[in-house]
Amino acid sequence: MSPWIKMISDEEATGELREMLDRVRTPHGTVDNVMRVHSLRPHTMAGHLALYRSVLHHEANQLPEWFLECVASYTSILNDCPYSLAHHWSNAADLIGETRRADAVLAALHRDPEDAFAGKELALLRYTGKLTRHPGTMTVDDVTACRNAGASDGDILEVNQVCAYFNYSNRLLNGLGVTTDGDAIGYYSSDVTTPAR
Repeated sequence: MSPWIKMISDEEATGELREMLDRVRTPHGTVDNVMRVHSLRPHTMAGHLALYRSVLHHEANQLPEWFLECVASYTSILNDCPYSLAHHWSNAADLIGETRRADAVLAALHRDPEDAFAGKELALLRYTGKLTRHPGTMTVDDVTACRNAGASDGDILEVNQVCAYFNYSNRLLNGLGVTTDGDAIGYYSSDVTTPAR
């Protein structure tokens, strides 16, 4: 199923778009629809790529990547965005590595994070939930609760940025009817080790 707006294929792409499509290729050699949907305005694809890589896959991040992928997945669950959930839960599950633990985490993200998380991680997921569902009601107490649970201000910023990015991305995807049709799901399998999205 195609999205609700035109996407330009590799064969049709020229100039700036052709260069951008080459920059956003996944380790599988494909261009995921989350990026291709920008093809009518390649400058927005460039901005999206830079934001995505900086908040989720930057070497300066200090929180574990599996947990940031859980933040991405939780935000996507709350926004009912099956596209992002498919990609980022696959990543989280691969990084968690243990099927039983991954299944418990996913169930908790759907039901109540407290079922699988505690301490700093739980506080950061509660922050994520409120920021996604009720952004206008955020107060300093929400940050203080994370600090009191052991999160540093840098941890809070990392989660804030992942949550904010996925609220953006979920609205891009849901608002344009983007599906995973044609995408390669999963970036941490044994044959693919470097995420590019």
